[in-house]
Amino acid sequence: MDYFDVNLDLSDEDLALKAAAHQFAKEVIRPTAKALDEMTPEAVIADGSPLWPFLRKAYELGYHKMLIPEPFGGMGLNPLQVNIVMEELAWGSFGLAVHLATTSFVAYTACFTGNEELIKEFTTPYCECTDASIRSCWGGTEPDHGSDMIGMGEAFFYEPNVRTNCLARRDGDEWVINGQKAAWVSGGPIATHCQLHVQSDPSMGISGFSIFLLPLDLPGVSKGKPLNKIGQRDLTQGELFFEDVRVPDKYRIVAPDMYGAMEEGILSLANSWMASWATGLARAAFDEALTYCKERVQGGRPLAEHYTIKQRIFEMFARVETCRALTRAAINLNMNIAPGFPEYSMAAKITATKLCLENANDAIQLLGGNGLSKEYLVEKLFRDARASLIEDGNNEVLARHGGHTLFDTYPRSRSDIVKLDLGEG
Repeated sequence: MDYFDVNLDLSDEDLALKAAAHQFAKEVIRPTAKALDEMTPEAVIADGSPLWPFLRKAYELGYHKMLIPEPFGGMGLNPLQVNIVMEELAWGSFGLAVHLATTSFVAYTACFTGNEELIKEFTTPYCECTDASIRSCWGGTEPDHGSDMIGMGEAFFYEPNVRTNCLARRDGDEWVINGQKAAWVSGGPIATHCQLHVQSDPSMGISGFSIFLLPLDLPGVSKGKPLNKIGQRDLTQGELFFEDVRVPDKYRIVAPDMYGAMEEGILSLANSWMASWATGLARAAFDEALTYCKERVQGGRPLAEHYTIKQRIFEMFARVETCRALTRAAINLNMNIAPGFPEYSMAAKITATKLCLENANDAIQLLGGNGLSKEYLVEKLFRDARASLIEDGNNEVLARHGGHTLFDTYPRSRSDIVKLDLGEG
């Protein structure tokens, strides 16, 4: 259902974007997500899968480049508009919304390097792509390292005896990469490009990472089977393997001396996007419960006429608005400034994912036995919501890091803010 937006300052353009994204979510994303949820991970990425028509349609409409600034060929959406579109797409499916955004990570990152050669190689072709033939992924997590890889400020982050599963070694004008990325690489099984985080200076421990942008058709790159999981089954994830993969030095965009700062910036953005998607899911659960309670008759009258049901539906409504308010504040802040303030995005991500799980859980309870049935959407919403508390940084680890940041920086000063201006490209 359409959902009233408490922001009365939305422009006609904002409202049009919202309506178009909602229609796409309802007519394309919802049925695609349902079909993919019932398929094996291998079938999801096979020829003939509904995933491919979804991606092609999304690319045709330009949703794949919603994050990219207009001077580089993107949609040129402002932070509020990014939030609006992300929420609507995630109302359709959290997993497919994440999947679509992930396809842009290499192109998005390249446009901020200031390197015209990289922009021409990675950003421009992606923005011009309408058939979904260019898709990226973010190679961060490893078999032995997950949320500890965002432990900036913790002692272990700098321990020289901490070795990772993927290493890069300098060889003249090239880097040689060996190792493995874990099964949680979103979009990995179908990606053509990767934003790869890899240890290049083992003497610095986890802090000794570099970030590379690279195509995945290089000799020595291979992929594992797609991951089988309980939730977000429409978001395909899988391992990446590197065996003596040679990449030119130009593909390295971040060296160890800047890795910690770059990770802070990534968290400032990615966590705010996660919060936007969680808001969409919280709203989807609220919509399903409200509709059902209006129609389901118990005790001779619709559930909606029972006092306790009204109270629970209102609590679900309040959670949606809480998610949206905090998320919009975080995304407006961190998509407008450099460097970002990660504690605000972490607060939004942690809060929104917790509340979307509460809404999904309450939706199941209100539907009773029907809530457990795959005939109804809410059981999928519950599984998808549960995954979000671990995704993009385990919530407990994010809270620990957010607390560390607060002790170092709070209270913030207006002088800390450097506003971004991408209007000139």
